[in-house]
Amino acid sequence: MTKKITLVVLAAATLCCFASSASPVKIKGVYNNNRYDDHSDHWYSTYVGWNSNLGKAIFIVENGIYVMDVDDYSVSTPEKDPAVNKDDFYANGQFTDDEKALWANNFNLMYGNSGAVMANNVITTVTSRTESEGVDSTNIFAVRKWDATTGDLLNAPDDYYPAKACLESAGMCLNPVDGKVYGLFYLTAQDLPEEIVNDPDFFVDSDGDATSTDAGYCVCTIDLETMTITPITPGLYYGNYVTFAINSEGRAFAMTSGGSAGYEGDDGKMYNLNGELTGATLCEFDLSTGLMLTIPEIFVDPETGEDYTENVNIYSPTGYCSQVHRQSACFSKKDPSKMYWNGFYNSGKGFNEYGSWTTLSDRDWKTNGKYDTALYEVNVNTGEATRIAKIDNRFTFSCMWVVEDAVAGDVNGDGVLSGADVTALYNKLLDDVDPAGNPDVNGDNVVSGSDVTALYNLLLN
Repeated sequence: MTKKITLVVLAAATLCCFASSASPVKIKGVYNNNRYDDHSDHWYSTYVGWNSNLGKAIFIVENGIYVMDVDDYSVSTPEKDPAVNKDDFYANGQFTDDEKALWANNFNLMYGNSGAVMANNVITTVTSRTESEGVDSTNIFAVRKWDATTGDLLNAPDDYYPAKACLESAGMCLNPVDGKVYGLFYLTAQDLPEEIVNDPDFFVDSDGDATSTDAGYCVCTIDLETMTITPITPGLYYGNYVTFAINSEGRAFAMTSGGSAGYEGDDGKMYNLNGELTGATLCEFDLSTGLMLTIPEIFVDPETGEDYTENVNIYSPTGYCSQVHRQSACFSKKDPSKMYWNGFYNSGKGFNEYGSWTTLSDRDWKTNGKYDTALYEVNVNTGEATRIAKIDNRFTFSCMWVVEDAVAGDVNGDGVLSGADVTALYNKLLDDVDPAGNPDVNGDNVVSGSDVTALYNLLLN
């Protein structure tokens, strides 16, 4: 058996030499249909057969719950979890398990184009439909609930809500501090109260009737049993919000999609004509008031030359431009400052064959990257974002959550980075290099931090 030792005093810097990147983090998400003109290579729907016992055709679709591994530099290809295998319920031209067949077929309903949330191991998806699709206005939103582990459908598939329920959201999230679910909901098809329409900081009556066409986003709580939303503040916001997430400290954040004007720098980020970063921007909301955090900034009126003050976002743009399509975000379990954001790789613009920065062609989206997606890490203390990697097959998610988390260098798995991890790492490496377990690697007859360095160099060579 390999001899284990304890190194009494070792600098934290020694550990950092070995912990070159964070241990993998597992993130799960509800797949959102990122479907465009010719999506046959990615989006699939496989007909299995007609099940006479159930009285319906059975399909295997791409919708479902997916899991991916993430570290500092890479994102694994998302895989369906739980997996759906035809062999589990169909063989030799016959259905062998009707219950399993129905379970598999139900995933075609797991589509949260108006938002989704995972709370207390239950996923709630909101699918919106339009009257132009022949849907009555009283049945605009379809709400389905799922077991986040098994993928079982927990409610009737025809649980519908009217347009006035205002269930369209940029995202929803459970606040672990108070146990409530919050969301950034789009308020529409209703008269707006005076405290909104009389406040120029939050409302511009563009058509003179202060009704649905002037709707905007509002932070609300939502009762997932009744699907009733309750606005926290009269303030409405008009940004192109594409996410909503709450960290372990109860701080709530959203990402905007960002514009596309400007140019791409050598670092791959977008800059405006003044050389300043542009694009998607982090926003923080106070859950007690529903108001976005801002700071006063002085501007000069170009016509009068006089100074005036305007409240602006506390964060600067990230330099990444992401399209206005369904996206999502979630937080690290162990680091409340680290947010993972599943956004698009660009704004749909890029350099064409003539070298001009312009809207990329839909015809060539498979090769020009127009609809490519990526996973970003956002530091909510600074608003800075880092693109971790593209996501294979252009996956987007209606909601995401971290199922396994790790601290970089936390070798012994206690959630704390300390000298104990140096000892654990040393013993682990020693097992691999010297089964005899001789801790005096450098041969000076003293067991010290220099043996860790010697072991490290031995492994390098």
